Amino acid sequence: MANSKPTIYSDYSDSPEFLKEFLYYMQTIKGLSPRTVEAYYLDLTLFLKYILQKRSGSINNEMLNDQSVKSFDLNALSTISQSDILDFLYFTMNIRANSAASRARKLSSLRGFFKYMVQKTHQLEINPCENIELPQNKKRLPKYLTLEQCMELLSNIDSKFASRDYCIVMLFLNCGMRLSELVGIDIKDIRGDTLRIIGKGNKERTVYLNSGCLTAIDDYLKERNAIISPAIEPALFISATRKTRLTTRGVQQIIEKALKSAGLDGMGFSTHKLRHTAATLMHRSGGADMLALKEILGHEHVSTTEIYTHLSDEALMKAAKSSPLSSFKKPAKKTD
Repeated sequence: MANSKPTIYSDYSDSPEFLKEFLYYMQTIKGLSPRTVEAYYLDLTLFLKYILQKRSGSINNEMLNDQSVKSFDLNALSTISQSDILDFLYFTMNIRANSAASRARKLSSLRGFFKYMVQKTHQLEINPCENIELPQNKKRLPKYLTLEQCMELLSNIDSKFASRDYCIVMLFLNCGMRLSELVGIDIKDIRGDTLRIIGKGNKERTVYLNSGCLTAIDDYLKERNAIISPAIEPALFISATRKTRLTTRGVQQIIEKALKSAGLDGMGFSTHKLRHTAATLMHRSGGADMLALKEILGHEHVSTTEIYTHLSDEALMKAAKSSPLSSFKKPAKKTD
């Protein structure tokens, strides 16, 4: 497997001081991941660039990325109004062709930033984002593998480190963890039949391992510990060549290869779709209600988990429509 380059995040040196302080606060105090804070940085600097161009009387989308926001000060920030926020969202929709989901994320970034500036540091008196609703975003049902496809995937793991790759797929399909969570697992996190997971915002949760997962882990550890001692490399999943923790891209490549071996490539499946699959199978089997599923998946709100009840509703609808009597038409009434 080719070495994947580490993700390089911005150092925020091109940002005004108030923005740098907010970004550091979100990462060090709120515990957000570097990837999430990077998304805040990109959204907020784009907004400040837009405001600078708007104030100059001319907005040029092609030159927007080259616009510097280093000199943007608090006086300029205090002049931003609700109409500026709405104009920016309109601009991202019509000029930059952002979807409703992308615009909702940008507005969430702005909400978090201005709330911090008004309520946390009191550097501003008015929050221009107040009373602006998030763009309507039609929720799409998550794509998932059927039970038969799961079995096909597990039966066709074909690689030089098959015990590791099989174990990775088993944990994804049975525990519903995120990609970053799987990569972050250390051997010490396995405690009997439980697994400690560090999720979003450094929140810790415990998931139970079924017999299939325990067997897969035991088989893999025999090979893994022969490559390198856990005392030297604590990570559960390692690269056999580098003898270091697998990267997220490394795991993605393993899943892509496994899907291809099972004849499931080109169907839109990914590591995140395996997480959806685990949640769907647990819910449909009746083994997990919404509250239990919320804890297993590490969702902050049960409303996020409720998408899996919609999956069941969809299945019921399809079952009803598949009835052989669904196309039956009442015969015309006979007349004398």
